[in-house]
Amino acid sequence: MQQSVPDTFRAYRVRNDDDGYRGVVETVGLDDLSPGDVTIRVACSGINYKDALAGTGKGKIMRSYPMVGGIDVAGTVISSESERLAPGDEVLVTGAGLSETRDGGYAEYLRLDSAWVSPLPPGLSALEAMTIGTAGFTAALSLFRMEQNGQRPDQGPIVVTGATGGVGSIAIDILANAGYEVHAITGKEEHFGWLAALGAGECISRHELEWGKRPLESARWAGCIDSVGGAMLSGICAAIKPWGNIAACGLAGGIALQTTVMPFIIRGVSLLGIDSPQCPYPIREKIWSKLAAEWKPRNLEAIRNRVVGLDDLNDIFGGMLEGQSLGRIVVEL
Repeated sequence: MQQSVPDTFRAYRVRNDDDGYRGVVETVGLDDLSPGDVTIRVACSGINYKDALAGTGKGKIMRSYPMVGGIDVAGTVISSESERLAPGDEVLVTGAGLSETRDGGYAEYLRLDSAWVSPLPPGLSALEAMTIGTAGFTAALSLFRMEQNGQRPDQGPIVVTGATGGVGSIAIDILANAGYEVHAITGKEEHFGWLAALGAGECISRHELEWGKRPLESARWAGCIDSVGGAMLSGICAAIKPWGNIAACGLAGGIALQTTVMPFIIRGVSLLGIDSPQCPYPIREKIWSKLAAEWKPRNLEAIRNRVVGLDDLNDIFGGMLEGQSLGRIVVEL
């Protein structure tokens, strides 16, 4: 049964006008938001590095203003013009242009294009889905692409960079759950114990890494899920075992990549680009099904750092961009 939407509700909108760039909690109506054939009552969203870039203006994420932030959303359908979705259905969306070309999940109600809406799979609550969010989906998509390209646990350890962040922490859990030996690289040595509890068999301080300068260094790992980029990814390329895979899914450490063709033509290393926002819908459904079943992180409560509200977002964004991330933060509406 179709349900009505209140005349006004709360949303975190980013503005860029004569008064400057800023994110503010405002009262809006449904007609203030992007159009869509499905309207949902939002239960939860999440906070990703991309959200922090958009909310602070440190990255050119949003294409127009004002716009509601939040690249993730989970909630319940209250009205639908789509034959695929009905009122009462629990759903989720990650990426798909949210908080980039259309209003995102930091609002109590949201209109969406049904083509990008996924049913919430059995085995996941809205809170669990947003604890995973784009970060966890990216980690799972990375492993999916690696295994499509032949990655196997018996080849050796997989190293995860940016290990204490959202992508890194969930990647460790998923990899360990899938039977891989996991090594974790982080600059936060104080969290080695936490990473070990998530499934990391070895924790490595990035401050003590010596990559060397040769095109090929000693082969140390069978693969990598890298959310850092920059010098970290450059060094990783030279240290991967023959026929290993590197899933490149982030740029927190920079966009430059300085390497040679040697890892790729001498060792057969594959560098796989991970674009989770535009992941095709059939693959998206397959990944979420895995995340609700055999790849469901076993340590979601430990990974979920805290649950916050819209009014907390600006303070959190600043800390995230300063490298203070630990696990995942969920926004409850």
